[in-house]
Amino acid sequence: MLVSPQKQDSGGSHRPGNRIAGHFKKYHQLWLLALPGIILTLMFAYIPMSGLVIIFKDYNYKDGIFGSPWVGFKNFEFFFANFSKAWRATRNTIILNLCYTVFGTSMAVMLAVMFNEIRHKKYLKATQSLSIMPYFISWVVAGGILRALLNYDGGAINSLLTAVGFERVDFYNDPKYWRVILTLCNIWKGAGYNGIIYFSTIAGFDTSLYESAEVDGANLWQRIRYITLPLLKPTIIIMFLLSIGKIMSGDLTMMMSITNLSSMLLDTTDIIDTYVYRSVIGMGDFVMGSAVGLYQSMFGFALVLFSNWLVGKFDKEYRLF
Repeated sequence: MLVSPQKQDSGGSHRPGNRIAGHFKKYHQLWLLALPGIILTLMFAYIPMSGLVIIFKDYNYKDGIFGSPWVGFKNFEFFFANFSKAWRATRNTIILNLCYTVFGTSMAVMLAVMFNEIRHKKYLKATQSLSIMPYFISWVVAGGILRALLNYDGGAINSLLTAVGFERVDFYNDPKYWRVILTLCNIWKGAGYNGIIYFSTIAGFDTSLYESAEVDGANLWQRIRYITLPLLKPTIIIMFLLSIGKIMSGDLTMMMSITNLSSMLLDTTDIIDTYVYRSVIGMGDFVMGSAVGLYQSMFGFALVLFSNWLVGKFDKEYRLF
């Protein structure tokens, strides 16, 4: 049976090689635009992963990364040698990051909704500028501001407490307050920046939905509840899934500036990064620090996969992949 040339060409166009070639031919300008970013990502994110082999070796400068002898998981031993402290650091890291994510996201969404309801452009620009300003303040400066507020002698909060008849609180020697303090500091510094991101999403919503709801008699809170928040839901979920990947990581600069790594506060402020810093900095062994970094990354990656799977169980459209 003879097959017409037209049918032969049609069948060949469905081959994987032809489809890929057709894709690049159609979108070659977009691929050229993305090429610098792809090259930089490969150079600084993926190719350096080959150096992770150092984690499983007894590294020395003479033999180099690939010539040093293998030691298996020995470089992980220091982290789990004192299991109680390692567990405390892991627990605090997860709890603090969950607090940052949940309360930080809530505050950022509230700010975004508030920005959306401000109709005067000058007031909108002023409020956005004031809310995002803390994001550009270093943690060192933030730590100085916090000490001026919380100092036992002369701190603004303790001065206020004594003025109204209460006793002073020794914040820097009592760890029970610090999960709340650190969460508030994180919200103060990052909520404005994240609020701008959510506001940019809200700005793209179809305004006719709000106009129709207003005509139907919906008040402000009803428009927020039944229009803004449901339309913002996909962005919130995506941002949450991305933050889950960092749940095992901490901000060492923040902890050093805010708590001064005080031994009195370690019960609630000792995270993985500070534990590694205290354990490794004296030895100057960066290989051990890299080992814990891999532990954090793998754990975070597993959490992202699990969270993405869990979200897909409720609605597949909201999954990252």
